[in-house]
Amino acid sequence: MSHATNSQFGRTVLRPLAKATECTTLEWANTFTRELPGDAALEEAPYAVLEKQESDELTVDVPEVLLRASREVRGLWSWAVSEQHENPQLISVSPSGAQLIGLSASAFWQNADIAAMAWSGSTRLAGSNMWAHNYGGHQFGIWAGQLGDGRAMSLGETVHNNIRWEVQLKGAGPTPYVRMADGYAVRRSSIREYLAAEHMHALNVPTARSLSLVFTDRVVVREERELGAVVARIAPSWVRFGSFELPASRADHATTQKLADYVIRYHYPDITHNPYIQLLERAVTNTARMVARWQCVGFCHGVMNTDNMSILGLTIDYGPFAFLDAYDPDFVCNHSDYSGRYAFNEQPRVALWNLTRLAAPLAALINRSTDSSESETVNVITDALNAFGPQFNAEYARVMCRKFGLFGEARDDDVDAVVQPFLDLLAEAGTDYTYAMRTLCSVPEALSSNTVDAVVDGLALRSQNIACDVTAWKRRMSEYFTTVYGPRLKMENADDVGAMMKRENPNFVLRNWVAQDIIERADKGDHAWVDQMLKLLTDHAFDDHAPMGMEDAEKYAGPVPSWGEGLQCSCSS
Repeated sequence: MSHATNSQFGRTVLRPLAKATECTTLEWANTFTRELPGDAALEEAPYAVLEKQESDELTVDVPEVLLRASREVRGLWSWAVSEQHENPQLISVSPSGAQLIGLSASAFWQNADIAAMAWSGSTRLAGSNMWAHNYGGHQFGIWAGQLGDGRAMSLGETVHNNIRWEVQLKGAGPTPYVRMADGYAVRRSSIREYLAAEHMHALNVPTARSLSLVFTDRVVVREERELGAVVARIAPSWVRFGSFELPASRADHATTQKLADYVIRYHYPDITHNPYIQLLERAVTNTARMVARWQCVGFCHGVMNTDNMSILGLTIDYGPFAFLDAYDPDFVCNHSDYSGRYAFNEQPRVALWNLTRLAAPLAALINRSTDSSESETVNVITDALNAFGPQFNAEYARVMCRKFGLFGEARDDDVDAVVQPFLDLLAEAGTDYTYAMRTLCSVPEALSSNTVDAVVDGLALRSQNIACDVTAWKRRMSEYFTTVYGPRLKMENADDVGAMMKRENPNFVLRNWVAQDIIERADKGDHAWVDQMLKLLTDHAFDDHAPMGMEDAEKYAGPVPSWGEGLQCSCSS
């Protein structure tokens, strides 16, 4: 009988080194794995083991079961090894995403085959020792225990222009946190996440970023058999609220403190006193601002579990997200969210609930670092959490006032007196939110030319609620423009306000039906359309028309087709 180390699970086949080109060469500064406690079951990186071997073999005496099989891990991370993928094809590269880490999109395309191999994980970037994050989380309000990155692997950290970026591959293979899944990603969800992150950045929403999208011919089974893909994505850090919750749930306060100290050292270096209080305060501020901007652009995340909440206040983990079509505050984009916990209008409340979960593991650190009594710690945490509402409201008011053309000094009642009445009218008629906000840009001119009724007619045509009394609604909308919005706009005394508003209200948005159309075109072989739509949704999101060569995308600013109304997605991807 063969010894266990010669079995399939006793040894691990590693990936060959990627050919050195401009798109595969990065300098790594791997502080996370060097400074934070990891998986005690596998202390040495597999590629470090390989370097000690005197043969040219890519097989090492590292049990594959430790790398790919689901198990409980004590530590904040585990080593990971990506898998070989059949026929990887480079589909798209984000020029601005590449620039963030000192690369260029042109270098990817000039070496497309090499790039596809490297950025799918089929080959290994020199110096990279991949790892996967370990974290827990509350899912739909219930503690779920250990979760972790089941199909995302960090290649390493790289510093460019004094900014630290952690580079990940999503869909490159299983890790010890794979649970009942397979570690892979399908094309449809990968297209959505890849485009969404860059689009959200273009919309001025804090977000992780995308680098590249690679298709593979790997067959992945979801509700049906699909083909695979790998997204390369980057963020200053992929640490989540759940990264703190997991060690705290195990009463491992030493690890919780090490993680908090690490985040402060590398991401909030200006924090100098009361560090753990300030860490919570920063998380509150950044999360409040992020969610406020979600509400302003009509973005519904869909799965706001604590394991999907960034400690830096970035939008991460684009799963069953959606942008509003009809303005419906109660809209639920995740068809697995039966209770509507993560409905559009619930997002601010859920964000605060999640921050309260983050505060729990930080409480012990605050208590010990300040020699505070338990009641004093509770008071300081309560004060930090109570700041969420005012900070959310301030950011929401700031952004919405700009979308309404109120660029001067805001009035205290602008949201209640100007913004909310308009949104209430949209909700009543089920009016297309993106179209309505873009149409608002033409209202200043319409007021001066006495053509408001034509604007209102256009809004009525883009409304879905057939039970609404359209005649009465149109009358009230006209009255709103002439008696509420118009007089407030005059106080601004600004020239060319409509053109300025167009830079605040996008014309092209990655709605679910738009994403589905892009996915279906890619499924039919039009892979270039994905890269073109990246350009549309980033460089041209605020333009009146699709640029030359993308005329087919003009419909993406048009009415929602009947087949696209109310599209929902699930967490299956």
